[in-house]
Amino acid sequence: MISLRHLFFQHIAQTSHNPIALEIQKAKGVYLYDNIGKEYIDLISGIAVSNVGHLHKNVVNAVKKQLNLYMHTMVYGEHIQSPQVKLAKLITDVLPQSMDNVYFVNSGSEANEGALKLAKRFTGRSEIIYCKNAYHGSTHGALSVLGNEDFKNSFRPLLPDTQQINFNCEQNLDKISKKTACVIVEPIQGEAGVITPKKNYLKKLLNRCNEKNALLILDEVQTGFGRTGKLFAFEHYNIEPHIITFAKGLGGGMPIGAFVAPNYIMKSYKKNPILGHITTFGGHPISCAASFASLKTIITKNLIDTTKKEELFKKLLKHKHIKEVRGKGLMLAVQLSKAEQVQKLMELCIKNGVIIDWFLFCENAFRIAPPLIINQKQIKKACAIIIKCLNQI
Repeated sequence: MISLRHLFFQHIAQTSHNPIALEIQKAKGVYLYDNIGKEYIDLISGIAVSNVGHLHKNVVNAVKKQLNLYMHTMVYGEHIQSPQVKLAKLITDVLPQSMDNVYFVNSGSEANEGALKLAKRFTGRSEIIYCKNAYHGSTHGALSVLGNEDFKNSFRPLLPDTQQINFNCEQNLDKISKKTACVIVEPIQGEAGVITPKKNYLKKLLNRCNEKNALLILDEVQTGFGRTGKLFAFEHYNIEPHIITFAKGLGGGMPIGAFVAPNYIMKSYKKNPILGHITTFGGHPISCAASFASLKTIITKNLIDTTKKEELFKKLLKHKHIKEVRGKGLMLAVQLSKAEQVQKLMELCIKNGVIIDWFLFCENAFRIAPPLIINQKQIKKACAIIIKCLNQI
């Protein structure tokens, strides 16, 4: 009989020469289990997705309940569907008052695509400004505002009229002008290796956008829903953007994305042309039900308060190979000296039951982004394994 592993390599499209290729049979809480029952502590949450942990009972029950009512009924925005409406109300309740309209999609890339289109439609302008080492997705529009040329060059031509600035560089803000439709930025850069903004940088960025009547799009796809020690990362910096995009931790493990804006901006999609943005499966009722349960759990169980967990990781991850541990909440980067060290460490950690990962644009650091439910005992065990593995490098 042909093995599942063989079929995986034969029929599943591969995007790298060396996928992790763990054969996962089940997942629960902060743990993954492979086909022989080996347990792994998941320190990456499927890249900041499983914020409430794998297979959380509230999410599972919400999915089962909705599954018995209905699944897909009609393309987005035509039928009144309780899971969509309830989730939109909950999201807007925890955002600034002006952010009162939600457009649901299927992923972070789609959320950013929709937000970019909305900014161009609302302003009537075409220029989009983005940051070096930014990651906003890999579809054509999102790729056009990705801040790394190695990932873009093979797919040109991309969107015209885009301009790159340096994150945290106030001098570059002068590039925002009256022809700028929007600036898209991560409040904390993820794939750059968890780079936090300097004091008042985001506020000065927003002020410059307001001066030039350009829109500020905050990409909270990776930072949202408790990941950084606040429900949303922009709350650390006392700003209110014009458009926000979400995905990853929004769904509790189910696929969903969203972009949120004030009604006066979002209603631009109603005319010239009508149906200015269309999706068939966006806001799928099963995903919305899961998302509602996940967000409710994050709020009611106060999973947002990760200060002590952040401090514990930073305290325990000390080693001659570790140059720095940086980030906020449970969105951390551990800096080593060389990319080869990171790759070797990943291999050793997997053999010893811990899953870590590297960054696209910071190859000499590894990612710590576990489910928010991780406890101190699990953190201590995971860090001890990491230190043990570092001793073997």
